[in-house]
Order: sequence, then C-alpha cells, then structure tokens
Amino acid sequence: MNTIKLSTPCGDILGIDTADCYEFRGIRYAVAGRWEYPALVTDFGALYDATEFGACSYQHRGFENDEDCNPFYHKEFRQGMTFNYSEDCLFLNIYAPKNAHNAPVLFYIHGGSFTGGSANEGHINGTEYAKRGIVFVSVNYRLNAFGFCSHPDLTDKKGRCGNFGLYDQVAALNWVKNNILAFGGDGNRITVMGQSAGAMSIDILISSPICKGLIKGAIMMSGGALQREVARPLTPEKTRKFWDEIIKNAGVSSIFELKKVSEKKLFYAWLDACRNHKVGSMLYTLPVYDGVLLRKSTFQKKNMPHMPYILGVTQTDMVPVILEGITKKFAKNIIKSGSPCYIYNFNHDLPGDDSGAWHSCDLLYAFGTLKNNWRPFEKLDFDLSYQMIESFASFVKTGSPKCEAVPFWNSSYDMPVRFCENTRSEKWDTKKLLKNTFSKNGAEF
Repeated sequence: MNTIKLSTPCGDILGIDTADCYEFRGIRYAVAGRWEYPALVTDFGALYDATEFGACSYQHRGFENDEDCNPFYHKEFRQGMTFNYSEDCLFLNIYAPKNAHNAPVLFYIHGGSFTGGSANEGHINGTEYAKRGIVFVSVNYRLNAFGFCSHPDLTDKKGRCGNFGLYDQVAALNWVKNNILAFGGDGNRITVMGQSAGAMSIDILISSPICKGLIKGAIMMSGGALQREVARPLTPEKTRKFWDEIIKNAGVSSIFELKKVSEKKLFYAWLDACRNHKVGSMLYTLPVYDGVLLRKSTFQKKNMPHMPYILGVTQTDMVPVILEGITKKFAKNIIKSGSPCYIYNFNHDLPGDDSGAWHSCDLLYAFGTLKNNWRPFEKLDFDLSYQMIESFASFVKTGSPKCEAVPFWNSSYDMPVRFCENTRSEKWDTKKLLKNTFSKNGAEF
C-alpha cells in the first residue's frame, strides 16, 4: 500500500495513495458521549492514521447477522464486507484529486431511515468524482436510539433536544469547511448529496439557520421533501410516551438511567418499542422540532434557500406515484423561489432479476460502483453510470448538470431527465407510476 502524508490544521494525517486519487479513511471529525452534542476535533495530537475506515453507528446488523436483517440490501450493498459498529462513530472519509487546489467539494450523507447504513458500504466511493477534479466526502453519524432520542427531559440549556445525528452532520460540514483546503478543496464550495434519509437530512440542513452559508448546492435522491409532506417532524413532547416505554423496557426509571445502560440493552429496548408501535415507530425516531437546528418557522417556508438543486427518484421507488407528486411540488416551490431545479427519474430496470428500478439502485450508477455488485451489468448500465456521474460532476462544478453526456437537462418541475436505454427529457409517465405503485416492488425499502 502506497501512502501519502498531508499537513492539516488538526495535524499531520496519513492516507492511501491510489492510482486515481488520495484516499483518507476514518477521519475523526468530532467527539460526543451518548446523547451529547458533538464537539469538533481540532487537534489530532499525533500523526493520524487514515488508512482504515472508522466504525459506523450501532444498528440492527451490529447485533445480529447482517444478511438476516435485510437480505435484499445485504446482497446489493454489503455482501462480502465487514463493518465495525460503535457509539463512537463520528468519522468521515475523503477522496481527493491529486494536486488539487480549491476544488469543489461533494459531501455525501447516506440513507437508511435514520436507523441504519454507513458511509463506506460497497456502493459508496468517491474515486470517480476525484478523477473529475472534485473532493468527495462521506460521513458517518449516529442513528436510531443513539442518534435520535428526543425525550423532553434531555433538553439542554440552549433549548436543544434530540437530533444528535443531524448535529453530527452539521459538525462534519463545519470540520470540512475548516480543514478541506489541506486536501485540495474549497470550503466555500460545498455541495451536499444524500439519498433517502440522507436527502431528508439535507432538506433540514439547508433550511436551518445554523447552516447558513455552509452549503452551495444540493442533490436529493429519493427523499427530497418527504419530511415536509409525509413523515412530518414531531415536537419532543409528542415523543415522550414512546421514550418512556423504552425506559420501561430497559428496566430503568428515567432517561438519565437509560443513558447509562449498555448499547445492546438500549438498542433492544428501543426495538421492542418500535415493534409495538409498528409503522408509527418511525415517526418517533426521526428528526424533531428542537427550536434550534430544526425550526417550524423556517422548515415549513415555501421559499427555499437560493442555490441550485437536483431532485431524483427511481421508477419503482417506495410509493412511486406519491413520491412523484411530492417531488414535482417541491421542485415547483424551488423554482418559484428563484432557484434552478433539475429533476430526474431513473427508469432503467436493473439486470439479474425482476426487482425493477428499486429504491436506491441509482446509487450504484451515481458512484460508478457497478463492478462491486453481483448483477450482470452490460454496456448500457455503464453508459448510464457515465451519464449520471458526468452530469452530477458538472452540477457540483457549475451549478448545472447540463454537460456533453446529458446536454438536454434543463431546470423544470415536470420534465425530468429519464435515465434509461434512450436517456431523454420528457414528462412524468403517470400511468406507469400508478402501475409501479401497486406492483410487488413498488414499496420495497
């Protein structure tokens, strides 16, 4: 393994010198105890070894067999890989172009319903963007009970309650802004990109006053405006009964005693409560209105922050006809606010089975990681991947995805680019979306 050493404001760091870029894995960007807000790392203290990925947040597969937790996504994104799980999970990864100077930055937030996922699953890799002169960053943040406990008794002196995972993301953005120059990036040119819960996170971050000036562009895949229209945030007080149930499940008498139980006991006390509440449990482990980061007065505004946006969905994405409607409405509000908005529909059925264009399949194409997957991809798949990467890279650099590979992508709320055998721009196919909504794969997640 060839290595590279850089000097940063936090100290010297050791990374991997690959053929295409410099790769820095598992950089600690902040520290935090359970249900404490993150404190930025400002001094490594010694040469920092960034040649191995850091731990990701505890989640279901941290306590049980990964394949049993979700066989479909295990096979697609994690098969053959090993992961470390811990509450101590505030790490990020950087893929930097060689000899870059003031390069634009693409900051990726993974999805997983705010309960699972990590920044280094098999489909996530920043090499293709680094090859195009972009510094790519992916970030781990706290999840489920560890990242989104919102019992009102935890409210701190600043009025904050819950949303620990979101504050982790903000800390990572600030760390990048302060340090990315050492990796060849421009901290004033950060585009955020996220899928599903990652896209939902971005919607909150760009609307938050504490993130003002941090973000210059947004790519939201399969999740833009979901929290505005469907999974609307609650107040901490409305989650009290749910967290009181978790306290009881753990055999303790207060949230402060729950703070001290083992990771496993906390996780299963939370999981038992989720099973008791079924689908409704998702609302209790999502971002809440805390009055600081997430404010109703700013989040519910129709006027969106001025910056360029990309919004995308896949053809059999969760509940397609609903997601299409939400995306169109969101894009319309963005354009009315005076910002360009570029929408896409990934309309290509993946080879190998009859799953179609399932939720998050477009990530394999957007990151150029088709070769990491089991499916028998063909030339068409690699061509689509090239088109997506080229257009996303153009967006990060210029604010527009229009490029030689996709020259017809214009700002619109009802004319998405359809990534398919004959990639083109055309109106949504509502009849096909209705059919996919009620197909067996339409709501798979």
